[in-house]
Amino acid sequence: MGRLVELGSTGGRVDTGYFAETSDESAPGIVVIQEWWGVQEQIKGVCDRYAAAGYKAIAPDLYAGKTIPYHDAAAASAEMGALDFPAATDRIVQAAARFLGAPARKTGVTGYCLGGIVSILAAIRLAEISASVCYYGIPPAGLADLRDVRVPLQGHFANADTWCRPQDVNALEAALRSAGREHEIYRYDADHGFCNEDAAAYRPDLADLAWRRSLDYWDRHLRS
Repeated sequence: MGRLVELGSTGGRVDTGYFAETSDESAPGIVVIQEWWGVQEQIKGVCDRYAAAGYKAIAPDLYAGKTIPYHDAAAASAEMGALDFPAATDRIVQAAARFLGAPARKTGVTGYCLGGIVSILAAIRLAEISASVCYYGIPPAGLADLRDVRVPLQGHFANADTWCRPQDVNALEAALRSAGREHEIYRYDADHGFCNEDAAAYRPDLADLAWRRSLDYWDRHLRS
């Protein structure tokens, strides 16, 4: 089990994260970014799984302690819409990466839905990040130029997703290819949220496949 840690404070707000340790003090780190529901128990569980796999993992809380019930998509959309993505990336995600020892220690970033957007922004904006694994979330054009991704990127996307759509994935892949960025893009016959065991769209077979691909990617890019 992990624990709550402080990452810093800005304007009277204390930034926190859920931190899961591993026994290896020299282990690489992974920053895990929440879905639009906030840092739910499911996201904490992802950190715990990474710790069990030999990584230090932290889920920085971008909602300052607020979580949204899974049935309330409207509230989740509103909370995500109020988030300043660049500021959250530059302050909270950077602080989480530094907490894990970056840039001296290799550190990756991964995220789901909202967290997918942030995992790509971090791959563009943060010098502390060595690799990124994105799950069904892509920054819109107003937030980032996808050609500016500067680290290896692996992406997992759902063919039936109406939010992070197949055409958006095609555009991401085209941008990465045109810029000569190292990348792997995987598409699954599933719906948005297929890796969240608490979601109606959960597909354990495909979630397991994506997880194994992610672990292989981290092994290649964080342990070499």
